[in-house]
Amino acid sequence: MQNPKWTIVFISRWLFILCLPVLLLTTSICIAVNSQWLYEYGFEKYNVTITTNLADTELGKAARGLINYFNSNEDIIDITVFKENKPFNIFNEKELAHLKDVKGLIWLDYWVLVGTGAYVLVYIVVVLCGRSDECRRQLALALIKGSGLTFVLMLLLGLLTLLDFDAFFLQFHLISFANELWRLDPTKDYLIMLFPQGFWYDATIFCALITVILASLIAGLDAAYLFFKKRRAIL
Repeated sequence: MQNPKWTIVFISRWLFILCLPVLLLTTSICIAVNSQWLYEYGFEKYNVTITTNLADTELGKAARGLINYFNSNEDIIDITVFKENKPFNIFNEKELAHLKDVKGLIWLDYWVLVGTGAYVLVYIVVVLCGRSDECRRQLALALIKGSGLTFVLMLLLGLLTLLDFDAFFLQFHLISFANELWRLDPTKDYLIMLFPQGFWYDATIFCALITVILASLIAGLDAAYLFFKKRRAIL
């Protein structure tokens, strides 16, 4: 009969490996959501000042308002901007309802980030408490495997994005939302004027790149650790 202790070790290790890609991806999404630079990059690239007839300062105000809203306990966002020296609420009722749904997804990302982060941290602490070279070696290998799995998943995401982003974007909305409030009119709805589909393509690539960079750092450091440990053992 298999030793229950080793079964627990095996399951906990693979859960750690599976959690790592999720942790890195949710971290990159968190960075993107809170990056005003990314918002303003999209405004400039897609000439949002022209499509909305809003000044850069007002667009910046909208970006800050969205970031603050996503991180607040408020149900409804209230952003007033000036257009032709006249104040108005930039989002209509349909957009407000959709933004509430979007905020729900963002908070889901936050909770998954916290949950996977907590497990990864606890696992690392428990393994390091073993204080043996074999424990540290197994931890390094698990981190490399988790990073490798992250690379594979990001490669698949990159292929989906590059081959047919329209279909990917559509399926994401059909799966993520229980309503069709996301079907907005680019001629009158400011939410889609601020963030056209091209922006979401760029944001997806941004998140994938951040995830790959984080995974590369983890894999590189752990591979270097294993290399020098092996070299020291030979010498």
